Amino acid sequence: MKRRLAVVAALVAALTAAACGSNSDNSSTTSAGAGPTSAAATSAAATSAAATSDAGTSSAAGSDAGSADASATDTAASSGGAGGELPPINEATLDGAVVGFAQVGSESGWRSANTDDIKATAEKYKVDLQFTSAEGEQAKQIASIKTFITQGVDVIAFSPVVETGWDAVLQEAKAANIPVILTDRAVDSDPSLYKTFIGSDFIKEGEKAGNWAKTEFADADEVNYVVLEGTTGSAPANDRAEGWDNILGSETKFKKLASQTGKFTRDDGKKVMEGFLAKYPNIDLLYAHNDDMGLGAIEAIEAAGKVPGKDIKIVSVDAVKAGMEALAAGKINYIVECSPLLGEQLFQAVGGVLDGKEIPARVITIEGEFNQEQAKEALPTRKY
Repeated sequence: MKRRLAVVAALVAALTAAACGSNSDNSSTTSAGAGPTSAAATSAAATSAAATSDAGTSSAAGSDAGSADASATDTAASSGGAGGELPPINEATLDGAVVGFAQVGSESGWRSANTDDIKATAEKYKVDLQFTSAEGEQAKQIASIKTFITQGVDVIAFSPVVETGWDAVLQEAKAANIPVILTDRAVDSDPSLYKTFIGSDFIKEGEKAGNWAKTEFADADEVNYVVLEGTTGSAPANDRAEGWDNILGSETKFKKLASQTGKFTRDDGKKVMEGFLAKYPNIDLLYAHNDDMGLGAIEAIEAAGKVPGKDIKIVSVDAVKAGMEALAAGKINYIVECSPLLGEQLFQAVGGVLDGKEIPARVITIEGEFNQEQAKEALPTRKY
């Protein structure tokens, strides 16, 4: 039996609580590419989740590193990617199912594409989607999840603002016998408190970026670089930093001048980069944890009289359309893909859970990498 919504008074009270809080602390991070399928992406589909943290498998120069195309993304949706098999969609099960989805916010082009895809897929399968946006505030997101518990939804899904602080509300969902699915980002809670985590391997993304930088600057004696980090405490920020350090941490010629959060937003990326440029006149390389911060940094670099992509080389993560356009124009040098199109996989998991089927604890999306020429090829059919 599908759960029914609880009394209106309880819903209104919970939603009122969810609407209160401080100013947004924004966040990011996944893309269905349009270019040729990369060797790295193809091998990822056949590799176990545990193996994806191996630093040695990323393509360094991009000569064989295209993007996972639409067919590869469809395969990921049906197979569950590298993490395991998801059951096929059961439209009868999804029809009328009540799913509460608590989104991080609307901080980036990536996030907007992610939201649009989830809403469109819910409509496609006639899911009753109860959607909220926390605008980067964990307290609001927790309040939304509590609302879903009060409503008695069939399944709760959310993309957590940060990794920590979820134990209590996840215990509440478990006590109410409501299954939970994580999308895009992980938490550090007991895995028994949620059914699965669907999303990218952020450590691998950082390793891909680091491998490109290592190859790009192979002939340099010294490389001075800065980092625009994602939201402090978020899984993509933590893991993309770890992956980068896995590759370059022992490379003594790479000198990190500064690393600071740009909150995954273009405005903050610009402001932080302005500070970096004022303090460090000799920056060779920028590593941005997402495209939006990289795009903001480009504005700051140009305002400082420097040429982005030449005077300061840039590698970023996401592959949103605006980032790809900057890459095609030579203002960004390399982008590691992170796909936001998770709707199909999410509702595969929802249907499997409601049908009482076993689903994998980890589902990894298939993604690639782009250099300038690959970006030009992919842009005409880019989905977001």
